Amino acid sequence: MNTLKTILIGSVLALPLAMTSCNRNEDDTANLNSIMEETYAGGILGTTFNTSASAYEDPTPAVEHAGLVNEFKYGEYFFERTITQSNAPFNGLGPVYVRSSCISCHPGYGHGRRMNRYRADDWGNGYLLVVYDKTTNAYETSVAGMPQTKAVAPFKAPIDESKIQIAWLNYTDEWGNKFEDGESYELIYPEVTIPEDAFYAPLVTPYSNLAFRLEGTIGIYGTGLLDAIPDDSLKAQYQKEYDAGADLNPAIWAGNDWASLYGNTTHPKRFTYALSRGPLQDAAGANAIWNITNVTRSDRRKHYLDLNGTIYATKSSQDPDVQASFYTYFPEWNKTGNVETDIYNYLTSKELPTEMSDEDYVNFMVWHRGLAVPAARNLGDTAIQRGRRLFREIGCASCHRPSWTTGTDNFTDPNGFFRDGDVRLPRYPNQKIWPYTDMVQHRLYMKNDIRTGWCRTTPLWGRGLSQICTGASDRLHDYRARNVIEAIMWHGAPNSDARRSVENFRKLSKSERDAVVAFINAI
Repeated sequence: MNTLKTILIGSVLALPLAMTSCNRNEDDTANLNSIMEETYAGGILGTTFNTSASAYEDPTPAVEHAGLVNEFKYGEYFFERTITQSNAPFNGLGPVYVRSSCISCHPGYGHGRRMNRYRADDWGNGYLLVVYDKTTNAYETSVAGMPQTKAVAPFKAPIDESKIQIAWLNYTDEWGNKFEDGESYELIYPEVTIPEDAFYAPLVTPYSNLAFRLEGTIGIYGTGLLDAIPDDSLKAQYQKEYDAGADLNPAIWAGNDWASLYGNTTHPKRFTYALSRGPLQDAAGANAIWNITNVTRSDRRKHYLDLNGTIYATKSSQDPDVQASFYTYFPEWNKTGNVETDIYNYLTSKELPTEMSDEDYVNFMVWHRGLAVPAARNLGDTAIQRGRRLFREIGCASCHRPSWTTGTDNFTDPNGFFRDGDVRLPRYPNQKIWPYTDMVQHRLYMKNDIRTGWCRTTPLWGRGLSQICTGASDRLHDYRARNVIEAIMWHGAPNSDARRSVENFRKLSKSERDAVVAFINAI
């Protein structure tokens, strides 16, 4: 703690002379206190002051205080190592999979990067395919919700990724991609095509009804802190926005109460762009360490194959190529002597041997819940202070809510693997944090928009370090924005929930726009 304070004091020394003067007035003092508070983006228990290429990789002070650094490091191995078919403890890949390692999707522990092609093995490809019925927005059930494009022998990939095409097309907005002072910007968006013959198993949805989109991996640092935001605080935020006339997703919020909660729990949905996950202990990371690589564990002794549950298994069991060599790879599954039956039973079994031990999974979740948020940087700089003020004045803070306060953080696990407030995991009680998100879904009405159009407001904390940490600074759900200006201007469609903020941004001078960008990159 003393080390953190020393570093923070050092950063505050960079404040303008007027603010560090002995004759500082009350407003300056209040401003200085605010800067010191916001610099701790993840609160006292969740902030790192590392600004190097490893800024997203540090354990939180809470991990250190709880004596969990070794567990954090062991858990980190499972994020970084390539999963194989048989080399313990990093074994269990297949029969089909999305990636063979977590870090290949999250280079530098951050978001993925924009790609010109879809290849699972391309480093930094954080894309997940979205295959859905454009008439209903329902996922195509013959593939998984996160469709796999890789397989281990003797199985075949659900989608032949060599046939997936990504084209980046230019887009011109109603302002001609130009500000009133003449400064121009570019906008691009992805067009994804997958031919019908790229699908291994028969489609349930008529091919002509299918649409294809890309969704990039989300940020993983600081998710333990977001998990610690109280459920009633999330409810109050929804109620506040509803009362202010905001258009909210009716599948999530129904007037004055939740329209749906997570599974059979009492918890609201808070993670992923689609708000498909609730508590972190059953959210993206806990799910991905199982279904991205198809590694079984004690509470997930089954394969992740398709949303129907049997379509891929049926196709594979009847495939002569798979039948010909199945027993060579899986001799222990020669249980009935009928190869079609044995393949089907293997693929649909819910009692498979566990490949990831409970101890390893606990360590992985210590790491996942224990990743620190980089401190905000140079908040005392005059231009950044100007940008901070303008960010609020033009309305960006309406959706990118600056701060939250965590609760007691007696977290829960819908799977029952972790007990409430389990001492094996780090906790973040009563912390003021600065993620810059309202945790609510809004619609931007972008060209080739996200499935359903509803997208949770992305936290902005730490994103300014993306270039140095990941090698890319792409933004938005499919990385169509290559910089902050492009990200802002993609918010400007006529029906967009952020339309007014973009109109206000356009009225700013170039120096003011630059100040807003500098502030966003500083937090």
